[in-house]
Amino acid sequence: MKRYVHSIITFLILTTLVLSFTAPVHAANDGINEKLGAPIVVYGDTLSDSQKQEVTELLEVSDPDAVESYTVTGEDIANYIDGNPNSNMYSSAKITREEEGTGLTINIVTPDNITQVTNEMYANALLTAGVENATVDVASPVKVSGHSALTGIYKAYDAEGEQLDKERMELANDELDVATNLADKEGLNQEKVTELLADIKKEIADQNPATKEDVEQIVEEQLNNLDISLSEEDRQMLIDLFERMRNLNIDFDKVKNQLDDIASKVKDLVNDEGFWNKVEGFFSNLINMLSNFLKSIFG
Repeated sequence: MKRYVHSIITFLILTTLVLSFTAPVHAANDGINEKLGAPIVVYGDTLSDSQKQEVTELLEVSDPDAVESYTVTGEDIANYIDGNPNSNMYSSAKITREEEGTGLTINIVTPDNITQVTNEMYANALLTAGVENATVDVASPVKVSGHSALTGIYKAYDAEGEQLDKERMELANDELDVATNLADKEGLNQEKVTELLADIKKEIADQNPATKEDVEQIVEEQLNNLDISLSEEDRQMLIDLFERMRNLNIDFDKVKNQLDDIASKVKDLVNDEGFWNKVEGFFSNLINMLSNFLKSIFG
């Protein structure tokens, strides 16, 4: 019996450690920053009352009076990123503006429910759109792609008088579409695609290409560097995307440090096989231990 109690205690301790390790970390509530303004929360308008309350809790909005609140609609997704005005909008976001030079931090609070867009994909797209120096939390009570939250972020900046360029917003959404489409290709995943897009932007910042041929060369070089093989159609899709960026004269040199951070984080995630092997081994041992424990009790 003592052995069973010891097993239970061990299991509970390990579970607590895992939850502590994986739970998102949020800053303490220090009140409204009078210099930068209150956090902004944008809710998807399809949310039911109970779902909205769930999202409010997920985004850690303890005092509704301490935030600026907006609702993002299908009309907004048509206006900001040329989407379908009849779309259902569930994913929501909280934006907390940060000091100059802080950079852009994305926290997907409900990763299981944001099915197409990763933290780094959001960061890449938002930097393209011109969003900088902010902490953005994203949540949804149901499984969705995540485009509603992106639109909501644009609307929030617009409503607060920090209007973003519409062409850049549409380009950022197209970039997100390219990223999610490529991530579905055989031999690719979200991390690899994010790394590719960030690396291309970094090279555009460094080389300042003058022609479409220069852009094409940068794209080809980064595909080769990452050993990524694409169809002619997909290669052309990438070239066209970054040619549009070149024509919009987006100053990626201004946010190059953030692009470095994105690429570095993704590289660490992709390359740290030892870490993931340890995680896999840990859970495998944990499951085996629990299975053996239950068998010893119930026969």
